[in-house]
Amino acid sequence: MRGYLKQMWDCRYFWLSLVKMDVRTRYRGSALGLGWSLLQPIAMTFIICFVFHNIFKKPEPISYFGPYVLSGLCCWAFILNAATQGCHCFQLAEIYIRQHPAPMAIYPLRLVLGLGFHFMITLGVVITAAAVMRGIDNPYWLVTILPSLVLIFILGWSLATLTGLATVHFPDSKQITEVTFQALFYLTPVMMTDSILGNGFLAKVYKFNPLYWFYRLLRDPLLAGSPPSLTAYGITTATALIALVFAAWTLRRLEKKLIFHL
Repeated sequence: MRGYLKQMWDCRYFWLSLVKMDVRTRYRGSALGLGWSLLQPIAMTFIICFVFHNIFKKPEPISYFGPYVLSGLCCWAFILNAATQGCHCFQLAEIYIRQHPAPMAIYPLRLVLGLGFHFMITLGVVITAAAVMRGIDNPYWLVTILPSLVLIFILGWSLATLTGLATVHFPDSKQITEVTFQALFYLTPVMMTDSILGNGFLAKVYKFNPLYWFYRLLRDPLLAGSPPSLTAYGITTATALIALVFAAWTLRRLEKKLIFHL
């Protein structure tokens, strides 16, 4: 593993240039440019706040519910895009794979770094919205977001690697991934707050979902003014490490023969 990581670091200028190219070309010729990466979560937040807060009379004030939903959509979009767009990370890099024997892990890394750039911009909007709408109770705890981002990034990188390998060997994996995450969206508390869930069966189902705790990593310092709990750190760290180990083990087994399936 140490030697593999050294090979990745030695070719860092290659995959960093690919990330820069992806960011530049994604919105080339677009009127709003990077604004499109912000428009979708902001627009969805307005819609969800109008429907769930005004029509169904949610107990939380809009100053809390708005940043709550926006932070959930921000984290969800990164994980979703890492999994779905990761399905084609090796296929899109086929020309490079055939020409240069670089470590295969750099191609899902390329994708996740590009998504991470937009994730950071959206997260900045979340922090700004929370500060303007309700204020941040203890700004010092915002520093806990940094290790949380590392865990979220590791999860996204692992998912992109696994879905990319699956799609190379089974082309229908992208459709299966999209359907799976559509169902998973309703099993994650993107819109449901703890007061809405209460202590019933649905709350237990949501807390059994590891993504619930990844959301808590962002929401606790932003909305509660407190650091994430040890339970949140423990569950998210275990989930990220399990996903990373499984992705690394799968990539090690399939990497050398991957070119024959492209």
